[in-house]
Amino acid sequence: MSFRLSQRDKDIIAFIDQFRAVDRDSLVDLFFKQLKLPVNACNSVMVRLYRLGLIERTQQYSPTVYLPVDAKIKKNSQKILHFLSILDVYKQMCTYSTPKQVIVEDKPTRRKGGIEPDLFCIFKGSPFWIEIQRNQYSEQKMQSKINLYEEFFFSDEWQALYWQPDDRSALFPSIILITPVRYAVSSEHIRIIQVASIHELMEKYKSSGKQQRDVKSRTSSSAGGIKINLT
Repeated sequence: MSFRLSQRDKDIIAFIDQFRAVDRDSLVDLFFKQLKLPVNACNSVMVRLYRLGLIERTQQYSPTVYLPVDAKIKKNSQKILHFLSILDVYKQMCTYSTPKQVIVEDKPTRRKGGIEPDLFCIFKGSPFWIEIQRNQYSEQKMQSKINLYEEFFFSDEWQALYWQPDDRSALFPSIILITPVRYAVSSEHIRIIQVASIHELMEKYKSSGKQQRDVKSRTSSSAGGIKINLT
């Protein structure tokens, strides 16, 4: 069969490959919302890509969730909800600024037993490793997770990660815990931020930025909006 893919088709396939599980409504928001009938347009495109064998889908969820053709997760797996949670965090970020250098289920140590954040990205100029806690864990287990980040910090291996800036000193990412529960975890070496959502994060630093501006002499404001710089 001969067929030609549009750039949007290619972008959708690459996005599904990157995030592992993507629901129909997210695809509408990210790729079709500028159209007159975005849901209809999305449905038409996704049916075509599925029939061409370029994506998989599961109708265990409503709306339909799309998967890569080589997905190693079962179509009824709870792992799908995990990937949809990661996607939701990404979409929240996109409402403020599109993240860069996005890595789903990052494995920066490249070895078993190392840190495995759910998401890495550079957001508003700062690098973040994001842990999404859908379930409640003991504080001991959460502190053990933080201790792994500290071990990586002291290894100095992070300074050679490919996304590090060429024009200034290497930066160790801040750790964002997306959790409805606040854990008594701490570190003297890395920054840990606990919020229930990215929206809460932005409100927190919007308020912080306003307080800082209030104590400075008044100058012309930047047109770029707030910039998070936690490093």
